[in-house]
Amino acid sequence: MASKKLKVTLKRSMIGLSPKQEATVKALGLRRMNQQVTHEDTATVRGMIAKVPHVLQVSHEA
Repeated sequence: MASKKLKVTLKRSMIGLSPKQEATVKALGLRRMNQQVTHEDTATVRGMIAKVPHVLQVSHEA
């Protein structure tokens, strides 16, 4: 059985974010606006998303 995946999209610019928030977004693998990455649905990734929810859009991948 395949594990659950999350599709994360950077919807707002990183300009104006604190250095820690910017590092979190980069650690998720996002560099440009509207760029999408897919991650496993783990507690670690969920915690990173929770730190910068105002610049991300998260959806479940089928």
